[in-house]
Amino acid sequence: MNILVTGANGQLGHELRNQLEVDFPGQVLYTDIEELDLTDAGAVEHFVTKNDVTHIVNCAAYTAVDKAEEDKLQCTAINVDAVKNIAKAADANGIKVIHISTDYVFDGTAHKPYSESDKVNPISQYGTSKRKGETALLALAPESIIIRTAWLYSPYGHNFVKTILKRAAEGKELKVVADQIGTPTYAVDLAKAIVKILQSHQWVEGIYHFSNEGVCSWYDFAKAIIRIRGLKCPVVPIPTEDYPTPASRPYYSILNKSRIKATYGVEIPHWEESLADCINRMSKQ
Repeated sequence: MNILVTGANGQLGHELRNQLEVDFPGQVLYTDIEELDLTDAGAVEHFVTKNDVTHIVNCAAYTAVDKAEEDKLQCTAINVDAVKNIAKAADANGIKVIHISTDYVFDGTAHKPYSESDKVNPISQYGTSKRKGETALLALAPESIIIRTAWLYSPYGHNFVKTILKRAAEGKELKVVADQIGTPTYAVDLAKAIVKILQSHQWVEGIYHFSNEGVCSWYDFAKAIIRIRGLKCPVVPIPTEDYPTPASRPYYSILNKSRIKATYGVEIPHWEESLADCINRMSKQ
């Protein structure tokens, strides 16, 4: 097995490296834009054939949700065109693909957790591009696995946890949206789920959902971050309308994770347990 991890310098890429070095030593190639331009179809084909790649875990993505509303060309290039290139190379060379997608393919109007078969209706350029990437992958490489996740964070990169900790340390009052509901996802837990799929004796293609267990608002999330870190900082709940952004976001994006649990026996921790683990790691760095 020769595994290619794309987007290896991102949050999930870092955590996958930590996991895969233990479980698949010497069998993994890690690339980011400097090593492999996924928007170059020829480069992708050359790389996978040269290195006899058997599996691709595509963590590469354009994730600047608000910036994507203006930067549509770059967003589409990474979230759609690059995925097409991966799919074509995978199909031509018999490569199995695990592709990471998002809860933002939904519009957030549901009143129960979204299952994989629920109707998609993205309400942002980012969500639209990710859905197009899903569609392209399943059309060109139908044996692929897609994992939709939500509210990803880790000690690496830019994310909500790090932003809240930085602002709370300044001692200023924080105003945080309280009417958008979802579930945070610790990149470590998602990485472990991906490794479990790679280790499995079975490969069941299609779409899966993964986030941590439990439900919260961004306000609840912020309060937990500050409490666990032991900081003193006032946090004020506000409605979405008081925090306007270029991109619309789902009000409700809770994911039903029963399929990945039933198919691969994935055990998922509660989001507060995982958040405590992440903050503990960050405090030691």
